[in-house]
Amino acid sequence: MGKLALVAKVTHVPSMYLSELDGPRKGTRQDAIDGHKEISRRCRELGVDTIVVFDTHWLVNANYHLNCAPHFEGRYTSNELPHFISNMPFEIPGNTGLGQILARVCNEHGVETLAHHATTLGPEYGTLVPMRYMNADRHFKAISVSALCQAHYLNDSARLGWAMRRAVEDHYDGTVAFLASGSLSHRFAQNGLAPDFAFRIWSPFLETLDRSVVQMWEQGDWKAFCEMLPEYAAKGHGEGFMHDTAMMLGALGWSDYNGQAEVITPYFGASGTGQINAVFPVTPQTGKAIPAAQASAARGYQAVSRL
Repeated sequence: MGKLALVAKVTHVPSMYLSELDGPRKGTRQDAIDGHKEISRRCRELGVDTIVVFDTHWLVNANYHLNCAPHFEGRYTSNELPHFISNMPFEIPGNTGLGQILARVCNEHGVETLAHHATTLGPEYGTLVPMRYMNADRHFKAISVSALCQAHYLNDSARLGWAMRRAVEDHYDGTVAFLASGSLSHRFAQNGLAPDFAFRIWSPFLETLDRSVVQMWEQGDWKAFCEMLPEYAAKGHGEGFMHDTAMMLGALGWSDYNGQAEVITPYFGASGTGQINAVFPVTPQTGKAIPAAQASAARGYQAVSRL
């Protein structure tokens, strides 16, 4: 019925917002902003009506969660970096119906997921920053998905991504894009050194690791990447333990994926972390490589709602 038209890995560095403001950082993240605008342009050309964001700033300790409120509006200040993002206005249309479909199909695939529509919960900046540059005219509806998963299996996140693709393609009458909103390596500069690393990676090891991964993506070496993802997430200080990346790869077919990444904004350093905007073509997939549900098979698990 529906279509997953575009999948991308995107940066959400708060210095993009600083880049808008008068001061020494003005204009310094224009390349990342332009990358978001290019992804938005492609989504519009493809007829996308809703963007689903796997947000590595939404921390959860149990289950997977979707914020599918009908409308988001307010002013946002980051509790993590209030000197970077302060009183940033936002307004985004939501998509409650699609959120409920996504959660239902994820549960059917053995990944316990809750959709929240009657909620005062606001989006985190992993959603708000991309929407600021991709959706300033509120052209797209948006759904935010928890991807800072504290006690979760990467296999389940991959399965969640696949289940969400099936939900869109089998049960939704519309066109959707998925964004994995998170960095590559995510080792922030040590306190006191942040200004020195504003445009650098924390260590040569992490930069070499990230650049090797980007090369794997561009060459389509997905079997090797999926095998190394847990170790990369740990040793590369992956943001959100790289659950957004697992969700993204699950939606694309996991290790059977046969596409190649197109880099939109080349790899860059931000406060010690490694960042990129890249698009991944959606190709036909059977889902046979998707990992089995792991949490639902854990000893002592009971498939009951926690609410």
